Amino acid sequence: MERRSELQSTLRIEDVPTVRAMVAQKLREAIMSGTLKPGQRLVERELCEMMGVSRPSIREALRALEADGLINMVPHRGPVVSTISLEEARQLYAARAVLEGFAGRECARLHDPEVARRIGEALTRLKAAAARQDLVGCLEAKTDFYGALIGGCRNAFIERMLRPLHDRIQLLRITSMSQPKRINKSLREVTAIWRAIQSGDADLAERCCVDHINAAAVAALDMIEKSSAAKEAAPTDD
Repeated sequence: MERRSELQSTLRIEDVPTVRAMVAQKLREAIMSGTLKPGQRLVERELCEMMGVSRPSIREALRALEADGLINMVPHRGPVVSTISLEEARQLYAARAVLEGFAGRECARLHDPEVARRIGEALTRLKAAAARQDLVGCLEAKTDFYGALIGGCRNAFIERMLRPLHDRIQLLRITSMSQPKRINKSLREVTAIWRAIQSGDADLAERCCVDHINAAAVAALDMIEKSSAAKEAAPTDD
């Protein structure tokens, strides 16, 4: 018994967030909300002053976010908020369509009223935020919608694969959801997903998820292409 107690004391990890974890979470929230924008340079000294923490804590947090694909270390510039290339976006949405289509199918097949309720509540908040043109509110509600959908399929492996994809796609969603035509179309698409899950129609739920992701991909790829063209056409300082 004494040996067991000693082992527990040795192996126990206290559930107290470290400074690095708290810094990483704050920076993640700033990136996900669009406060820190894709391509924006992150200056360690400025982050230290703004957050009131040491440079080692900032560096550790930045390394964690780099591992998640939210930050890139650029030679001679340092850390910048990640951007997504056209080919990366194509791959992201292709993978997401397969995984999220399955998640929607499973949610409908399992037909858990609690899951349908959580998805419906997130959808209600999304519609309300869209009506008042609250971009941050839209992003938060969209995150909750997908979180309920992904968690509702009850497949830990699907969840582990989809969540990092959504973190990267959020970098695109910040811009695409500011376009009225896209957000209204997106609302219709996610409403169709919720109704299919609510009715327990697995085939329809999968189809609606895939259709929604394909439509989002078209909008995102078009946005990236236009942005790249504008940068190429912009005058240089030469």
